[in-house]
Amino acid sequence: PGLGRYGEISSASNCTDYQARRLNIRYKPDAKDAGNEDGGKKKKKSKAKTNFVHTLNGTGCAVPRMIVAILENFQQADGTVVVP
Repeated sequence: PGLGRYGEISSASNCTDYQARRLNIRYKPDAKDAGNEDGGKKKKKSKAKTNFVHTLNGTGCAVPRMIVAILENFQQADGTVVVP
């Protein structure tokens, strides 16, 4: 209420493979997901290509903003704060 707008207290972003490329974080897909197009025929083990993982970047809660929001929303006329 004091700002007249909502404030962000936490966020999360999909960083796709940007961070994984820098950190070289990879995974090897299952053989069925690796795009084997041999018509179901058995063949020698081939080295599956690795892919970069996709990462999420999330912040913790902005505690000071949360405290201000609680105080502003539950403050009584006499200045006390009653949180249900």
